[in-house]
Amino acid sequence: MAELINQAIVEALGAKFGDKIIGVNEPYGLLTFETTKDVIIEVLKFLKENDIAGFNFLTDITAVHYPEKKHGIAVVYHLHSMVKRVRVRVKVFIDEHSPFIPTATTLWNGANWMERETYDLFGVKFEGHPDLRRILNMDELGVHPMLKQYPLEDPNRVDKKDEYFGR
Repeated sequence: MAELINQAIVEALGAKFGDKIIGVNEPYGLLTFETTKDVIIEVLKFLKENDIAGFNFLTDITAVHYPEKKHGIAVVYHLHSMVKRVRVRVKVFIDEHSPFIPTATTLWNGANWMERETYDLFGVKFEGHPDLRRILNMDELGVHPMLKQYPLEDPNRVDKKDEYFGR
């Protein structure tokens, strides 16, 4: 059943947005695709209002940092249709040096805190957000902790030296 709905969603998205929908796949049965930030709100609105699945619940908004890529931040949306019991993942890759994307609070009020968390941890600025400020960290914190910009461990830690452990 989910496979048929996924196929219908892909066909409907392709008919409406054409080449703005790329990278379609289904890892573990979860329909996943990429789009661009200039149409993300239209895509999310289409998924919410379309009768094929009617994704009525925004499960999560988060991001992933890929420092080796040109557009190194992927903003990830997870939607759920409680009626049809189908989920979808939508990814938008944006430039980490100019991390701007439109807000989804115009579609789901629940996006407010999710976007604030993504801003706080990854530095993604959601344009049009009603109150975009840090939610987990101190305002004075000058970094976004989930960006992979720093080494994971201090190379000067003596408790990690192999010679102390006979290696």
